[in-house]
Amino acid sequence: MTMSAATVDRYLRPVRDAARPKGIATTRPAGELLRNSITIRKAGDELDGLPGNVEADTVAHCGPSARGEFCRTLTVVDFATGWTENASARNNAYRNLSRAEAMIEERLPFAIRSYDNDNGSEFINAEFIAHLQALDVEQTRSRPYRKNDQATVESRNNHIVRRHAFYYRYTVEELDLLNELWELVRIKANLFTPSKKPVGRSSTRDGRPRRVYDRPMTPWERLKRFDREDRGNGGSGFILPGRREQIEETIAATNPAELVRRIHDIQDRLEAMAAPRTRRLEKRIGPDMAYLDRTLARITGVTPENHNETPADTD
Repeated sequence: MTMSAATVDRYLRPVRDAARPKGIATTRPAGELLRNSITIRKAGDELDGLPGNVEADTVAHCGPSARGEFCRTLTVVDFATGWTENASARNNAYRNLSRAEAMIEERLPFAIRSYDNDNGSEFINAEFIAHLQALDVEQTRSRPYRKNDQATVESRNNHIVRRHAFYYRYTVEELDLLNELWELVRIKANLFTPSKKPVGRSSTRDGRPRRVYDRPMTPWERLKRFDREDRGNGGSGFILPGRREQIEETIAATNPAELVRRIHDIQDRLEAMAAPRTRRLEKRIGPDMAYLDRTLARITGVTPENHNETPADTD
């Protein structure tokens, strides 16, 4: 029996993917009493569709193991416009994560009106609840283990955070470089990257349902549209004073090609610093044999062996 190189690659792709770094869930649920004091917002709950309703989540840059100290990236995304902000902290302690939150709040061109987060203790704690109350911001939370309740920010975790910062283990040595990266990524994502948003549903000729999308716009264009409509109806608008001029100056002064080159340069520097550390940690931990057995079993059709050993990174 012969097999082409492309077929070999196709069959071995799951095994290679299993050997690559994967994200690890590190959310530690907050106390039940404090958690139950915050209203739950489910995936199907309706919002008013205006700027200021944000979802937030953190990504752990832990590499193959959740032991020890490693950087976290806080992601905040506006549901209506898609405006996304990121900032990294040395760990998820409130003292450090609050600095990342302050950086994001300072950069946002609109005021936050509601803040939806998961059940992690980094969001549900007395200090952060008091902070949002002082800003007159409503706080809601998702249901435990229901990622679809935060589908918008979960998608940004993938195609913003992981796509730009990868799956390496970052420590305080890379913290400043990570935040330098997010300063550039926010310009690229919010000012120069158009996207479509679903606006309804319709049916094809044969009766199949299909999504209807609006025309592609950048988050900044969407925000300006909301601001224009609100001012036309006698409101005060959504863009904070001075932010319009600041952002328009940034757009005029930015060369998108040069922006991407600067992002790639920072990515290369991050990889050079963090890749050796991540590989050493992977070698010390070893592969996830249970996952590899299941992958090989799917390919060969053989029942996988039972591995009762607890993986090293499940603490």
